[in-house]
Amino acid sequence: MPIANPAATAPYATKAGETRGRLFEEAESATRTAFQRDRDRIIHSGAFRRLKYKTQVFVYHEGDNYRTRLSHSLEVSQIARSIARVLGLDEDLAETLALAHDLGHTPFGHAGETALDACMKEYGGFDHNAQTLRIVTKLERRYARFDGLNLTWETLEGLVKHNGPLIGPGRWLEDLPRAIVEYAETQDLELGSFAGPEAQVAALADDIAYNNHDIDDGLRAGLFSIDDLMALPLVGDVFRRVIDRYPGLEEPRVIHEAVRELIGTMISDLLTETKRRLEAAKPSSAAEVRALDRPVAAFTPEMTENNAALKAFLFQRMYRHYRVNRSMGKAQRIVRDLFALLHHAPDQLPPEWQQGCDGAEGFKTARRVCDFIAGMTDKFAIEEHQRLFDLHDPRA
Repeated sequence: MPIANPAATAPYATKAGETRGRLFEEAESATRTAFQRDRDRIIHSGAFRRLKYKTQVFVYHEGDNYRTRLSHSLEVSQIARSIARVLGLDEDLAETLALAHDLGHTPFGHAGETALDACMKEYGGFDHNAQTLRIVTKLERRYARFDGLNLTWETLEGLVKHNGPLIGPGRWLEDLPRAIVEYAETQDLELGSFAGPEAQVAALADDIAYNNHDIDDGLRAGLFSIDDLMALPLVGDVFRRVIDRYPGLEEPRVIHEAVRELIGTMISDLLTETKRRLEAAKPSSAAEVRALDRPVAAFTPEMTENNAALKAFLFQRMYRHYRVNRSMGKAQRIVRDLFALLHHAPDQLPPEWQQGCDGAEGFKTARRVCDFIAGMTDKFAIEEHQRLFDLHDPRA
């Protein structure tokens, strides 16, 4: 019998003691709930360790103070766990989903994903959410009895559907990324419904962490200034309050205080709106949350507008800044070069990655090369490119 989490007090919380189980049956842990065990398996995975050298906006060598996928995932998990605790949800499941949500990202952030998706256009494309599923169900090879991490149904469902239902009116299973379609043949993750409440909370915790910490990183990198933020709704107001409250405070502390207040404000807004929706819907179980026609975790309309304005600002002033464009242009060339070479010459892959290939430019070879590149850190991708393309590099 699975151990229950006594902290998950809400009737609509996902209950660890009532998990739908794992694809491969295992004896339950005597000391951990099913979701705590999932969390620990993710933390000990190779894919999680590699997040240390995978970046979001800045390439790893551009500075040690910028966020990586690892530091971002830890920050998301802290926010998700705090929100889950207030709502009486299963904190361990929320934390698990937050820690795992970025496992499928390529090196070099979204620029790397765009390049790899283009390389894979004729072979099913590339999607980082689908790659996360592929990693935790297939690519991690640590256990004697199965591939992947053999996570619970609830964790897999949350990873796949944290942004909402994947199929429905006008959206068909065959239109989804190949990794999700293939896995659906093995286990039904109920792709036409919303995810449980913990997954919904983790998805919005990602938004809170991502946007606010990009403000921090963008200011520290000099891509924009505090003055540039003053016209933004909410963000400008918070920075003005901090500056008025602490006249003469040095800029790094102003930034930290403002970002800290912004995160708290967004969390409070999320809690207010989520509690309102829960009170209106009155779900008595996580299954009823999944069956609703809209998510229960949400921002208020005003905060949604403020968030959209911030995203638009960051897109123009940070993600499309010419310095970032130059760096990401180099990164995309590295991904394209690696894919073209290794797809044409799979015998240059490490021996363990040659297994499962079907020859030069084959379909299976494309997927193996894609998995190999997607799992690279920024650091390893740069070094591998140098090894393969620099005739003077002795490390080939």
